Amino acid sequence: MPVTQTIKISASETYSVLIGRDILKDAGRLTSEVISPRSAVLVSDDTVFYIYGEAVKKSFSGCGFDIFTFIFPHGEGSKDISMLSRLLEFCAESKLTRSDFIIALGGGVTGDLAGFAASVYQRGIKYIQIPTTFLAAIDSSVGGKTAVNLKSGKNLAGAFKQPSLVICDCGAFDTLPPEVFADGSAEAIKYGVLADAGLFSTFSRGSIQPAALPGIVAKCVSIKGSIVTNDEYDTGNRQLLNLGHTIGHAVEKCSGYSVPHGHAVAI
Repeated sequence: MPVTQTIKISASETYSVLIGRDILKDAGRLTSEVISPRSAVLVSDDTVFYIYGEAVKKSFSGCGFDIFTFIFPHGEGSKDISMLSRLLEFCAESKLTRSDFIIALGGGVTGDLAGFAASVYQRGIKYIQIPTTFLAAIDSSVGGKTAVNLKSGKNLAGAFKQPSLVICDCGAFDTLPPEVFADGSAEAIKYGVLADAGLFSTFSRGSIQPAALPGIVAKCVSIKGSIVTNDEYDTGNRQLLNLGHTIGHAVEKCSGYSVPHGHAVAI
């Protein structure tokens, strides 16, 4: 199935969020329409790469990209300065230049880590987001916030860095455990509370069918895109998107990150 919806985000860099099902296999072709074939570091955790990594690599290699792979242990514990340093060293060892780019394949931890690396490697290179979780698709992959955690708290070191493209295959959500899918649901409900009573009602009626997910993702991304366009650097209305996050981040930190992000926001 081709891309079914395209949402344009206009910030310091204008880019598209491509939404559909079964489009991971076309990631290389879709990217080549924005970034011509060159070298890239594919960043993914050990869980996501096992499921999707080789297929995504094949898609890019088949379109003429030269792909290097950085795989890290899954979980919030990997989103720290030491892992960021390892990723930056890997980019240098792979001889990435300022003309090359980074691919984030996975959830929010992967996107934050890869995006932050892209913001500082050789003073900034391009990166694209390929979210594989419901949460990352509607939240962290869009808007340009990247960060790692410090010992004192969550997301305390980071940068604003907009991606050049977001490829969202809602079919990837089919492999999520229920508790991980629920993380994304909490963020989607947040968007309903903030800006869309119809979206809120969708969740209040019960379970969400897979066929409805591309439309829900598109609604959430459109809401976030509108807010980011008017306040990219989080000095005004973008702070609305932090609904549930101040206490939520505290819950995550105090639990030693045993409570995942979406559940903490829901609390």
